[in-house]
Amino acid sequence: MKKIISSLALCSSLIVLPTISQAALGDKLLKEGMTDPDVKELQDVLRQKGIFSATSTGYFGSITKDSVLSFQRSHSLTADGIVGSNTYQALIGNSTSTVTNGTLLKYGMTSNEVEKVQQLLKGKGYFNATPTGYFGTVTQTAVMNFQRDHGLAVDGIVGPATLNALNNASNGSTGSSTVNSSTQATASDTVAYSKKFIGVPYVWGGTSPSGFDCSGFIYYVFKNGGGVTVPRTVATLYQSGKSTSTPNVGDIVFFDTTGGPSHAGIYIGNGQFIHAGSSTGVTIASLSNSYWAPRYLGSKSIL
Repeated sequence: MKKIISSLALCSSLIVLPTISQAALGDKLLKEGMTDPDVKELQDVLRQKGIFSATSTGYFGSITKDSVLSFQRSHSLTADGIVGSNTYQALIGNSTSTVTNGTLLKYGMTSNEVEKVQQLLKGKGYFNATPTGYFGTVTQTAVMNFQRDHGLAVDGIVGPATLNALNNASNGSTGSSTVNSSTQATASDTVAYSKKFIGVPYVWGGTSPSGFDCSGFIYYVFKNGGGVTVPRTVATLYQSGKSTSTPNVGDIVFFDTTGGPSHAGIYIGNGQFIHAGSSTGVTIASLSNSYWAPRYLGSKSIL
């Protein structure tokens, strides 16, 4: 399922062997007792609908359950306090908007107008994913890159000025896009840069040399070592780029540790990849490793 809010849907660990786990809201059941970044996203969505008034913490406690129950009852859903596929679909079904002078398209929205904006951005080389109508991280990054290249306020929100520029800007912009940059380094340069951080500890939500999570490491390396802004989460990374039959140096390699793409690293050649593991920090591992091999999903080219 698609993601509702692309905030930091970051990494957790498995019991068998500590690794990274990252899934988008809608990819798994959310229920009482869980602590997960996806729960925080859920709380944010419920707050937007006026049902949840507490602080979004990522913990699914009694207040969150009561809010979910209230939403389910008001939408004739099974009132079990669990966010499964039916509740998820109902949650995103209410997120609609139209483009008028008084309406903005922004992060978290789902509508036909968002899909039209994605199509415009795609035609101008700023959006490389499939237009879905959901305004998530990939769309926000594309909008910000477009705004930056056209002298607009870089806020990631599509208001009248940005919409007017989108409608009037010529196709084939030479500006940056979600996964491309005129200043990007070569794949080998990016890989060389990534190795500078071997030994940096794993930190949940970390995006700096003081500590990385899996997608935070990739985001930092590509941005600072390659001049490329890539999506911040594993789920949105997986939606971007071009699939490769076998990984090339600099490609992103993906793994399924929880159901769907949930961990990623950077392929460095010779069957190896560099990644931020929850139990190892930044380290180099082998694709043929007995843990990673059966969980390997494939590779995608970002550079």
